[in-house]
Amino acid sequence: MKNIIFIVGSLRKQSFNRQLAKLSEIMLSDQFNITYLDFEDVPLMNQDLEASVPASVSRVRQEVLNADGIWIFTPEYNFSYPGLLKNLFDWLSRPMDISNFAGPSAVVGKKVTVSGAGGKNQTASCRAKLNELLEFIKMDVMKEPQTGIALGVEAWTKGEFNLTDEQLAQLKAQAERFAEWI
Repeated sequence: MKNIIFIVGSLRKQSFNRQLAKLSEIMLSDQFNITYLDFEDVPLMNQDLEASVPASVSRVRQEVLNADGIWIFTPEYNFSYPGLLKNLFDWLSRPMDISNFAGPSAVVGKKVTVSGAGGKNQTASCRAKLNELLEFIKMDVMKEPQTGIALGVEAWTKGEFNLTDEQLAQLKAQAERFAEWI
């Protein structure tokens, strides 16, 4: 069975994007081993640390290397993706052997797709910018379909997260396409 790793761009335990990931997990769990990347202990990118890579960075690199596909679920912060995702991909995109800058990284050629739950913009700006970053670091990005969810007022005021039938169909279409692609 192939492995998919989910990356949630919010550290909040009950984040809307974690909830979106859980729904996607249900859609794929009979076909794939699904794991979630825990990266909250990854330090800020600092080239001074590269000579002796922190254990947390080595761990996330290995988990990504073991994955056949990556699905990112992320909110939109200030018209872009969260800084914690940028930091993660800064580490993951660095060559694993610092003496060979042109050498492989943990993400080159990895198949990846992106979804997001957020405000009225349906994370469109975030996903566009994140797709651009992922392509730049030489990941294989599945751009269509991607799911963007506009959360209703109840989500922001009560913490309740409910998808409409149309939104659920969009997520299912992305899950099916990603499963075929991997």
